[in-house]
Amino acid sequence: MRKLFLFAALIGLSACASNPDKMTASYVSPITYQNHSCTQLSAEAQRVHRRTSDLYGTLDKESSNDTAQMAVGLVLFWPALFFLEGGDGPQAAEYKRLKGEYDAIEQTSITKNCGIEFKQAAPEPTTNNQEAEKTLND
Repeated sequence: MRKLFLFAALIGLSACASNPDKMTASYVSPITYQNHSCTQLSAEAQRVHRRTSDLYGTLDKESSNDTAQMAVGLVLFWPALFFLEGGDGPQAAEYKRLKGEYDAIEQTSITKNCGIEFKQAAPEPTTNNQEAEKTLND
């Protein structure tokens, strides 16, 4: 019985959505942005930051929901763990790619001495685009 419980827990854990704070950025070459002006880099950084912030909120919620479902499943009814949806989907892939783009934009900005300040912490979900722009520009 104990082995079955451990097996169910391992299956359930593999189906959980990843926390966006623990997702690593996909590599995007800074060469992609080498022909952009500082103004264009700033605008692109704001666009990427807004979308990343939106995705962060969605992915964080999915991760929290999966964690809660896992806890309930382990305590109350472990066979239900086999039916967890979870897992990382296309939004997680987009989030990782955007983090890579953000890094590439930052590297290009530094190379060109643009003076754009970039926030390294995971973005907080925003309620509108103006908040995302304000966060980036502060």
